Amino acid sequence: MYLADRSAPRGAATAEDRVRGTVRAVSPTVLALGTVSLITDVSTEMVTAVLPLYLVLGLGLSPLGFGVLDGVQNGVSALVQLTGGHLADRVRDHKMVAAVGYGLSALCKPLLLVHHLGALGAALALDRTGKGLRTAPRDALISLSAPPERQGRAFGVHRAMDTTGALLGPVLAFVILGVAAGGYDAVFAVSGCVAALGVLVLLLFVPGGKRRPAAGAEEAPKVDLRAAFGLLRTRRLRVLFGCAVLLGLTTVSDAFLYLLVQRRTGVAEQLFPLLPLGTASVFLLLALPLGRLADRVGRRAVFLAGHAGLLLAYALLLWAPATPALPYLVLVLHGAFYAATDGVLPAAVGAVVPERLRASGIALVGTGQALARFCCSLAFGAAWAAWGDGPALATAAAGLACCATAAGVALRPQAPPSPSPSSPPLLSSPPPSSPGEK
Repeated sequence: MYLADRSAPRGAATAEDRVRGTVRAVSPTVLALGTVSLITDVSTEMVTAVLPLYLVLGLGLSPLGFGVLDGVQNGVSALVQLTGGHLADRVRDHKMVAAVGYGLSALCKPLLLVHHLGALGAALALDRTGKGLRTAPRDALISLSAPPERQGRAFGVHRAMDTTGALLGPVLAFVILGVAAGGYDAVFAVSGCVAALGVLVLLLFVPGGKRRPAAGAEEAPKVDLRAAFGLLRTRRLRVLFGCAVLLGLTTVSDAFLYLLVQRRTGVAEQLFPLLPLGTASVFLLLALPLGRLADRVGRRAVFLAGHAGLLLAYALLLWAPATPALPYLVLVLHGAFYAATDGVLPAAVGAVVPERLRASGIALVGTGQALARFCCSLAFGAAWAAWGDGPALATAAAGLACCATAAGVALRPQAPPSPSPSSPPLLSSPPPSSPGEK
């Protein structure tokens, strides 16, 4: 299968035409949800950009303590994500459940202004609860609004808009820290206002409401937990779930990676909030192209290539000399990893899960991945405290290499005994139809 579309003559369309065509090819739901995610990510990343330094340097938290707190965030989000997906399918109103999640994340922001580790932990737990509630319903809305052959493109557009917010958040935090007298408090206060704006845009502009059967159609059976967990009896979803868990167990959290970059390369503390900016910039540039590439050549190749890039970033931090270019190289690979994996996985899940269980299926895989990353945060923090950052990262890199190899074998397309259009290979994309095909 070709890596580029050869149906049009070379030079027939400009880059601007291709961008406009991409925007027209996605639904208004995707664009509206992308706007909400953009605004919300500005709020979230403002806090995320300053949080590691605020906790480790400001409150004196140890690497092990930071690992526990970072892991708890991922763990809470993982457990609630399953609840959010199940509720959205059960009440058949994805927008309502997503709105509750976005609202909860906005309401908890004032707790960040309390200078106490307990209040800060509660605020982060509530924020992750909101994220867990909204993620699966939001991704289900995207999946249900796009045809199968354009799932990667739809998720790519959304992730690009989402990442624009992740790009702007650290910049805004950096500016506020430089000009505001309140320092961290000013960042937290502005973050709360921006989060409230995101909720307002969701309520006003995202189409939704309770899904009802078409006239004359039978009422679908009510979704229960048995039906949701029964999805794991499907081999294709079970393999996707297992690969997401395996790879999550060896994926070092963003906060730890930025701390490693700062320690290994000597980045100045005042520039630390800008490190997520590098990841977000690359993610923004590559999310849509890699989403379209996944639709064209298959999701497996793009997904595994993203993890190979992350492994290379680990290797550079371990063995490359501390040159001025090193932080840039690591952040480029980190952003490429997210662009190649973040939208591809839910797109693959959407291809093997029925519509009435779409949010539950996405939530199952997302929960497994997040719980695995929770365990990785705890283990990495403990290993850093016991052995140092170098041996801890080397262990994670070795584990990632093994797990990526296993995932590559498990996700290999297997030819069925007889051709069946209802059984596409895992992490593959449905071929585009043409008038001449039968």
